[in-house]
Amino acid sequence: MNVSFTQEHDELRQTVRRFLEKESAEPIVRALMETDRGYDARTWKRMASELSLPGLVVPERYGGAGLGPVELAIVLEEMGRVLFCGPYLSTAVLATAALLEAAEEAPREELLREIASGEAIATVALAEESEGAEAIRATRDGSAHRLEGVKEYVVDGHVADVVLVAATTGQGLGLFRVDGSAPRLERKPLPPLDLTRKLARLELSGTPATKVSSAADVSGPLRYVLALAVTALAAEQVGGAQRCLDLAVEYAKTRLQFGRPIGSFQAIKHKCADLLVEVEFARSAAYHAAFSAAGREQEELRTAAHVAKSYCSEAYFHAAAENIQIHGGMGFTWEHPAHLYFKRARASSVLFGDPFHHRQKLAASLGL
Repeated sequence: MNVSFTQEHDELRQTVRRFLEKESAEPIVRALMETDRGYDARTWKRMASELSLPGLVVPERYGGAGLGPVELAIVLEEMGRVLFCGPYLSTAVLATAALLEAAEEAPREELLREIASGEAIATVALAEESEGAEAIRATRDGSAHRLEGVKEYVVDGHVADVVLVAATTGQGLGLFRVDGSAPRLERKPLPPLDLTRKLARLELSGTPATKVSSAADVSGPLRYVLALAVTALAAEQVGGAQRCLDLAVEYAKTRLQFGRPIGSFQAIKHKCADLLVEVEFARSAAYHAAFSAAGREQEELRTAAHVAKSYCSEAYFHAAAENIQIHGGMGFTWEHPAHLYFKRARASSVLFGDPFHHRQKLAASLGL
C-alpha cells in the first residue's frame, strides 16, 4: 500500500482549512451550537457550490467530485480541527456510502445528485449492533413499505431531508428511504453532551418508506459502510486532537509562572511530548484506514477501522483532557474553547462504538 500524500492532497487541505477558518471560527461555532438545527444553510450551500465538499466522493456521473476516502479523511481532519457544525458526517459520509454500496441505480442517482448540489441533507439510521436489526421492521403495503420501530442516536436525524433506514424484511436486512416530512415519523433531538453535533431519536409508527436496496440482504454492504464512517470519524478525531495539542503548546509558551514560561517546566514538557506521540500514532492509524478504504481492501479496512477508532478515540480524549489541565483554571471556563473539544472528544469516542467495542471486534476478527 502506498500511504503518501500528493500535491493535490496538500492543496485540498489548504483550501478547506482557509474556508473553515472563516466559516467555522469559534464565535460561529458557539452561535450554531445553540440553535436547534445546528448548522448554517448558507455555509452548506457554499460548501457545495464553491468546494464540492458534500459531493466529494460522489462519482462525477452523478454530479460529484469523484474523489475517494483519502480526500474525505483530509476534509474530516480539517473539520475536526475547528469543530465544524454541519451535517457532513451524516450526508457526505454515511448517506453517500450507503447509497453507493447498497442502493439501486435509480434512487441512488436521484439522491446523490441532490446531495452533491447541496439541495438535500441525508443520514442513515442503523440499528445498534447489540440490539440487532430487529429494532426496525418493514412490512409491504402495496408497492410501498411501512416501518415500525425506533432508531437511536441518528446523526442529524432531526434535520435530514431524507433518512435511509436499515430494517428487516422477510428475506433479510433492507435499506429504505424515508422522507423527513413523512407521516407517522417522530424525530426527537436528544439532549447533547457535544453541543456541536446533533443526534436524534426516530420513532416510526407505520411510516411509509421506499425500498432502495436491490439485494435481499444488505447487511454485508452496510457493515462496510459503517467501517467507512468509523474511518472518517477517526480522521476527524485526529484533527481535534491536533488542535488540542496546538492550544496546549501555545499556552505553555506564553503563560508565565515564577518569571518563566510554564512550558519550560519538565512536567509540562512531558505532557506535551506524550501528547505529540499519541497524536502522531493516531494520525498514522487514521491514515492507514483511509488508504485501506481507497484500495477497496475490505478485510484490511475492517481491521484498520477498529484500530483507528479505538486508538484515535482515546488519543483525542487524552489530548482534550490534558489541554484543560495545562490551561489550569482557565481551561474549565465556559469562555475558553477547551471544554468544547473535551465534549466532542467524549461524545465521538462512543459514536459508532467505544474503544472497548472495537477492540472486541478486532480480537474476534483475529481469532483471539
